Amino acid sequence: MTTKDIIEQGKAYLGIEFGSTRIKACLVDENLVPVAGGSHSWENKLENGVWTYSREDIINGLQDCYADLRKDVADKFGVELTTFSGMGISAMMHGYLAFDKNDELLLPFRTWRNTITGEAAAELTQLFGFNIPERWSIAHLYQAILNGEPHVKDIAHINTLAGFVHFLLTGERELGIGDASGMFPVRDGGYDKDMLAKFRALDKVKAFGWDIADILPAVHSAAEGSTAKLTEAGAKLLDPSGSLKAGVPFCPPEGDAGTGMAATNAVREGTGNVSAGTSIFSMIVLEKPMKGHYPQIDVVTTPDGADVAMVHCNNCCGELDKWVNMFIEFSKLAGNPVDVSTAYEVLYKNALNGAPDCGGVVSYNTISGEPVVGLANGKPAYYRQPDSAMSMADFFRAELYGAMAALKAGNDILFEKEGVQPKSITGHGGLFKVKGVAQQMLADALNSDVSVMSTAGEGGAWGMALLAAFGIEKQGETLADWLEKRAFAGMEKSTLSPDAAGNAGWKKYMENYSAGLAGAKAFGEI
Repeated sequence: MTTKDIIEQGKAYLGIEFGSTRIKACLVDENLVPVAGGSHSWENKLENGVWTYSREDIINGLQDCYADLRKDVADKFGVELTTFSGMGISAMMHGYLAFDKNDELLLPFRTWRNTITGEAAAELTQLFGFNIPERWSIAHLYQAILNGEPHVKDIAHINTLAGFVHFLLTGERELGIGDASGMFPVRDGGYDKDMLAKFRALDKVKAFGWDIADILPAVHSAAEGSTAKLTEAGAKLLDPSGSLKAGVPFCPPEGDAGTGMAATNAVREGTGNVSAGTSIFSMIVLEKPMKGHYPQIDVVTTPDGADVAMVHCNNCCGELDKWVNMFIEFSKLAGNPVDVSTAYEVLYKNALNGAPDCGGVVSYNTISGEPVVGLANGKPAYYRQPDSAMSMADFFRAELYGAMAALKAGNDILFEKEGVQPKSITGHGGLFKVKGVAQQMLADALNSDVSVMSTAGEGGAWGMALLAAFGIEKQGETLADWLEKRAFAGMEKSTLSPDAAGNAGWKKYMENYSAGLAGAKAFGEI
């Protein structure tokens, strides 16, 4: 059967993921190989001190991404998309979307990027004896209560971005367990009942007419699946052309962490992955429960409900991209313009020639706050020692280190205090597109082998398509077994081991990075 036949007969699977800077669609064939894609670029806005995307941004971006997918399919295969075997929605995790009884947004979407819930996160962490990060939905909700925000009394339900889009398309308020675990702590396949009771008992919470358990979405693991299907209204919303038919089965919506684990075959205990794009985060699937809790480490779950130690950093490639674009601009001014791919290739690979400790140059890539290293407010900065050579190789190596420094700080706690030692770590996302550069630096930083697969650039939309396929095909198999058999059998990958000089260089770099944090903090507060 040809790819055209597969698409025409509705046997392909579709994954759509709302990333921080791009919404991506990935269409895969029966062999789970990507055959077509679509995308839409967007940016969050800082409005009244809050990072947000508007409802119009969300819907228009969804429609434009799907239209781009339709065009790609038409150009490649000469056919129209009408249905799929299954599909699923993913999005950046956490944040806060609050709705009234008429399903109207009560206030602009507060994204994961906001660092405005410190008081609530600290109180809930103490109450639960469990780390509640600032970006989690429950921290946003409780901070709104502490702030006395008037919208709280009108809340009928809250959701994540993936859950909201899933609701628009299917009419179901539900989440995959991985995404749900970034709203409220989970245990035994659902929200932690003891913690729900503790939250419910708070005097400030009792003042409202809603119950926390009632306003949260339902929870489903990937193995449990979903009964949701694309509605007539959802089909028209996604595809205003009218070609798409209702009735497509959906899997539970997931967060980008869950799709990253699926896309890197890192859902089995003892495996891990690092996703690196606008933000950077590591996910290590735990083999045993953690003994302590730390503000730098979240405990979330795989799409099948296994506990995961997550180190989530708000900043990664954003500042790097600005510097690359500046050198592209210089090349144009010099009359020798280079394209984007060449610029990244040259600058990143040359960074390998820099000193392992970056020659005394230190970069803070903090466009927004970075809670993992204690920065409430973000302003990009760099400094160097007076005797630094300040070569381009040293400078760009420092920028690449800066993109991973907070991640290393969090994982150092996990590895040293909890004795966690993953059997494998797989990298994916934009940072790894230039072969062998960020991969080697990450291996040196974590002192662990790091692999990158041939699908590293496909990202979460492909991971979501895999989860959609699992939702249809599962026959009593675990997600880990199904992925290994169906998606990753014979998958090409490259593995790099840590270099002793690089690991020693990282230690010196982190000494300099830590020494300058007080200055970075003061600069961010100006």
